[in-house]
Amino acid sequence: AGGNGRIEATEINVATKIAGRVSAILVNEGDFVTAGQVVARMDTATLQAQLRQAQAQLRQARSAVETARSQLAQSESEKAAAQAVVLQRQAEFEAARRQSTRSAALAKTGAISEQIADDDRARMLSAEAAVSAARAQVSATEAGIITARSQIAGAQSQVEAAQATIERIQADIDDSELRAPRDGRVQYLVARVGEVVAAGGRVLNLVDLTDVYMTFFLP
Repeated sequence: AGGNGRIEATEINVATKIAGRVSAILVNEGDFVTAGQVVARMDTATLQAQLRQAQAQLRQARSAVETARSQLAQSESEKAAAQAVVLQRQAEFEAARRQSTRSAALAKTGAISEQIADDDRARMLSAEAAVSAARAQVSATEAGIITARSQIAGAQSQVEAAQATIERIQADIDDSELRAPRDGRVQYLVARVGEVVAAGGRVLNLVDLTDVYMTFFLP
C-alpha cells in the first residue's frame, strides 16, 4: 500500500528591529533551535557610543540639578539674612523717628536749636531709606530663589530625558541579540555576517515545529 501527502508548518522570519550590520550568525541551516535561543547578533558599536553619550548627558544633568539646589539654598540663606537686616533697619528707623519727633517739639520751645532738630530729621530719613534698601534686597533674593527653582525643574527634566534615552538605547542593544521566538528548525539564512540590513530586515527563516500539520492522500 502506498500514498502521498504533504506537511504544512508555520514559517517564522527572524528580523532586526533597527537597521544595522550583522555581526554574528550562531546557527546553520537545518539546525534545531529552542524558544529564546540567540540565533544571531547585530553590531552594536554605534548604539554603545550613543549609550555612553546619553550616560554622560545624564551625569551632566544630575550635576546641574545639584548646582541649582546649591544656588537655591544660598538664595534662601541670603533672603533670611536680608530679612534680618530689614528688621534691624526698621528698628533703627523707629528710633530715629521718635528722636526726630522729640527734637522737633523741643525746637519749637527753644530747648534745642533748629540745627539739632534738622540733623535728627535727616537721620530719620536716612534710616527710612535704609529700610527701603533692605526690603529691595529681600526682593532680589526672592527673585534668585525663583530662578534657582526654575533651574532645578529644568535640570530635572533633562535628567528624565537622559534616562529615557538610555532606556531606549539599552532596549535597542538588547534587541540586537536576535532570539528564536519558538522551537523550530532553521530553514534558510537570509543574511550573512557583515551584511547591512534595514529595519525589519530578515536575517533567517525558521519552521515552527510546534505547529505542524500532516495531510495524506490515499490512492
